Amino acid sequence: MRPLLLLFLSLALSFPASATISESHGYAQFGTLKYPASFSHFDWVNPDAPKGGTLRIMASGTFDTLNPYTLKGSSPISTAHFLQYGANELNEPLMVGTGAYDPSGDEPASSYGLIARSVEYSEDRSWVVFNLRPEARFHDGKPITAYDVAFSYRLLRHDGHPQYRTNLQEVKRVDILGRHRIRFVFKRAGNPLLILRLGELPVLPQHYWKDRDFKSTTFEAPLGSGPYRIVQVVPGRRLVFERVKDWWGKDLPVNRGKYNFDRVEVEFYRDNHVAFEAFKAGEFDFYIENQAKNWSNGYRFPAVTRGDVVRAEIPHQIPTQTQALFMNTRRALFSDRRVREALGLMFDFEWTNRTLFNNAYVRAASYYPNSEFSATGKPEGAEWLLLSPHRDKLPAQLFTEPPTQPLTDGRGIPRETLRRALGLLADAGWKPAGQELRNARGQRLEFEIMLVNPSLERILQPYVANLASVGISANLRTVDRAQYKQRLDQFDYDMILLTLPQTLSPGLEQSLYFHSSQVNVRGGRNYAGVNDPVVDEMIDKLLSAQTRDEQIAAARALDRILLWQHYSIPNWYINYHRLAYRNRFAFVTTPPYTLGLRTWWLKPTENAR
Repeated sequence: MRPLLLLFLSLALSFPASATISESHGYAQFGTLKYPASFSHFDWVNPDAPKGGTLRIMASGTFDTLNPYTLKGSSPISTAHFLQYGANELNEPLMVGTGAYDPSGDEPASSYGLIARSVEYSEDRSWVVFNLRPEARFHDGKPITAYDVAFSYRLLRHDGHPQYRTNLQEVKRVDILGRHRIRFVFKRAGNPLLILRLGELPVLPQHYWKDRDFKSTTFEAPLGSGPYRIVQVVPGRRLVFERVKDWWGKDLPVNRGKYNFDRVEVEFYRDNHVAFEAFKAGEFDFYIENQAKNWSNGYRFPAVTRGDVVRAEIPHQIPTQTQALFMNTRRALFSDRRVREALGLMFDFEWTNRTLFNNAYVRAASYYPNSEFSATGKPEGAEWLLLSPHRDKLPAQLFTEPPTQPLTDGRGIPRETLRRALGLLADAGWKPAGQELRNARGQRLEFEIMLVNPSLERILQPYVANLASVGISANLRTVDRAQYKQRLDQFDYDMILLTLPQTLSPGLEQSLYFHSSQVNVRGGRNYAGVNDPVVDEMIDKLLSAQTRDEQIAAARALDRILLWQHYSIPNWYINYHRLAYRNRFAFVTTPPYTLGLRTWWLKPTENAR
């Protein structure tokens, strides 16, 4: 009895006597969970979906490592849409519902236990305890314990990708309370989002990694714990996953109806045109379309006519990723807000949408398109209260005008817009000198737009031409994926077109994108080099929000500041999935917050083949 008594006394001293402690099968950042502890499966799945068959998918680009957690190399999950399919190289996290591993389909900010059986937390959110499932196992049969969780936290914080250091920086210490019980104590109370982010922590096997070089690239499939294991690797070209038949988590409520294919084969294509031709020829089963022109004109082939291929537009309520041309303010040219604004005025979205996209897209007017976090109108209410103390540090128009993007009739940039752009540039010291713009030192206004996708060249060539019409020399340069990543990690670029994934509950990733602490972090994601104390404060307000209303107000304030400071030139978005697939599959429904391909299954006639 003595060890039990000591444990009880230790726990009693660890938790304040006055604190209210909650224990639950899941965790909601705000409000209550949709599903009770007794739930058997999610509403949008078929809990009795038949298992079997092979799913054939494609991935864009290539990979040079199977370790997705470090800065070095590019793993399969870094390719577009790879995470949608449910078979990947990731280790399972403590909880699912938020994050990239297995996002919720019908709740914006809730998670449920996976490796963790339950979660305990104090009323002031100053700590959290995860109680692990004793049955949780790695693929080699060894149990997943609190020691693996603590090891994962330390390994990812010290040797993992910089994003983990940011996500985990608010943890003060980690206490192993038992073989299946672990506590995280926070540096500050009052951060309900941090519990969600810790629930997303991937649990790595200590016995596998302790004698390996975690930072190195590898084509050896690391030891996992999820529904699939990698059984074949052709470096850079092909992966084959097999479903783990005796997977410990197959009957959990969060997993019922998911991961239904026995085998998932992935082919990697460096050229999307080649990939699409392969899809038309029947080489794989799904094609998530990224090009409006191809979606409009490219699906007139026999398999579509016969009904063998289904072409679907599926509406969703997912906050769209931030896609924009980001200007690197570490460069002297882009350190002037007036220059950044002028460059934004020269982008003619309406012409691009009409001529190149068949009017398929909507102009992004926010860093959080298709969400309630977008700043609209003039600031008011709680958002105004957050912004008003900083009037002297923000553009005056921020308080008097709604954030808008320049508008054209789709037939060229109006003269008034051209005059405004040239006026801003002149105020910044860039004045006409013959056919060019030069500053007082005689330097030309010129920069490079670095790309990794050659298909973007035709989209940006008109923008380059618009810039040239006012004396600005912009050069498009497309580089291979390895060089692109290297230059991106070192912030060695002028302007880039890329996307920032957004979530249903914006939080710590906003620090990665926009906080001043990330400006000089090699491999970081503050691509624009945002270094603004007001932005930092809004991110802090966002992270400490105690209600959904507070979160919305802080996100809108952050969005408004970023827009008025013109760190990027917002691109475009759609609010539906564009998907073509072989008519071999069945599914219940597509929930509002995820495409849900991991819940699809082969029709019985296909499984019988």
